[in-house]
Amino acid sequence: MRGGSLVAAASELGISPAAVGQRIKALEDYLGAELVLRGRSGIRPSQALADALPDLATGFAELARAAGALEMQRGQELHLVGPPDFLDLWLKPRLPAFQRRLPAISFNLNGEGEAPLRIGRADCRISFGPTENDPAGQMLFHDFVLAVGSPANVSRTSALPTASRLEGFPLLHVDFYKDDAAGLGWQDWTRRHGLQRTAPERGIRFRRIAAAIDSVLADAGFALSGVALLRPLLDDGRLALPYAATMGSWSAGAFTASFAGDWPRRAPLRAFREWLLAEAADTRDWLEALASEVQA
Repeated sequence: MRGGSLVAAASELGISPAAVGQRIKALEDYLGAELVLRGRSGIRPSQALADALPDLATGFAELARAAGALEMQRGQELHLVGPPDFLDLWLKPRLPAFQRRLPAISFNLNGEGEAPLRIGRADCRISFGPTENDPAGQMLFHDFVLAVGSPANVSRTSALPTASRLEGFPLLHVDFYKDDAAGLGWQDWTRRHGLQRTAPERGIRFRRIAAAIDSVLADAGFALSGVALLRPLLDDGRLALPYAATMGSWSAGAFTASFAGDWPRRAPLRAFREWLLAEAADTRDWLEALASEVQA
């Protein structure tokens, strides 16, 4: 209500406007009352919320003072939240190099880590989706989705005709990309490339990229997965490609980072932001080289 729009609230909170709307809806469902009315002129409080706003303003002011006092506990701590696959597969393997440069900084990732979980906002929030959902965010990279398999399964299929190479092999589905506007599922992919595969919509579904890739590494089948998070597995040969990288598809959505509004004044967060964006640029360069089948 102070900001006058969901976009203004999203910028202050470091989340997307869509996430603000979802939080309001969840609160309205919990209370059983309408809180925010939307119209052509923007948003306004319902009568129930208008009656409560003076007390809420007082309460939020007290919470802000408490949060300010607790902020002193953070010191050299950085608190990050984001998709577990991004944190586990992309960020965590890179963090030791950052911490060798700045060993005093400790991290809490999704509530776990060297730094204890504390009340207050996240210093950095990672999300994946349409970039317009987070206009204040810093785009890191789009993902590049390829068919991936274990070296054993790729070797078994390499001599088969290209069009029917996948016939008879299990297809694994990664739901992380199921809502992406680029159409990154097996049905779209096989149709786009004129491949023959009976019932490409069937197969085991995985919510997590990591779980799907574990099954691929165990020779359980082929998966369509973004490879931005899988570079070490491809570089050391634990994952292989049954088709040329030129048959990959760029995701419409992107990984985006939103930082706490005071990041320019906080040296640890400023250093982390600079490092994160540089690492993301390196990933973008590698993906573009892979998509062109040029050695990175």
